[in-house]
Amino acid sequence: MTEHSQDFDYQAALAACASKERHGLHALYEQEGGRLLGVVMRIVRDHALAEDIVHDALINIWLRADSFDPARGSARGWIYTVARNLALNTVRNRGRELGLDQGGVEALDARLSYEHWQQNRAESSWADHGQRVEHCLDQLEPERRSCILHAYIDGCTHHEIAERMDAPLGTVKAWIRRSLLALRECMT
Repeated sequence: MTEHSQDFDYQAALAACASKERHGLHALYEQEGGRLLGVVMRIVRDHALAEDIVHDALINIWLRADSFDPARGSARGWIYTVARNLALNTVRNRGRELGLDQGGVEALDARLSYEHWQQNRAESSWADHGQRVEHCLDQLEPERRSCILHAYIDGCTHHEIAERMDAPLGTVKAWIRRSLLALRECMT
C-alpha cells in the first residue's frame, strides 16, 4: 500500500474503472485498500469478514464506477460510501440474525460516521469541510441543531432524541429531515 497522496486523482481512477481499465481499480486499491480495510474493520470487527467486504466493495466500485456523479460529492467519498454501506448492511443482516434492534444499528451507524469524520478531519479538505458544517449548523434553530447533534454525534435513535427533547417522535423526525435538507443546501 502506498501512503495517502494528496495528488491522487480519484475521479480519474473511477473513470478508468468505468471504462473497464484494470489499472484504475489497481490504483484505487493501492491508494486506499489499507484504509478501506481499517474503516470496515471498525464496523464489522472481524478481519476475515472485513477483507471479504473490501473485496466486494472493490468489485462494486468496478461495476458501478459509471454511476459516480461528481456533482453529488467527491470520488474518494463515494468509494468510502460503497465500502461503508456494504459493511453496515453486513452488520444489519447479522443483527437480524443476532436479534439486534434497528435502534442499535442506527446508533452504530451514527457512531461509526462520527469516528470516520474524526479520523479524516486532519486532512485539509476535511478541515475546510468541518468549518463549513459548523457554520451551517449554527444557522439552524437550537432545537433542530440539538436533534442533528444527538443523532450524528451522540448516536441516538429518533426515539431517544424524542425522549431527550421531550417532543413527539414525528416532530423530531421532521426536524431532522428538514435540518438535513437545510444543511445540504447550506453546504452547496
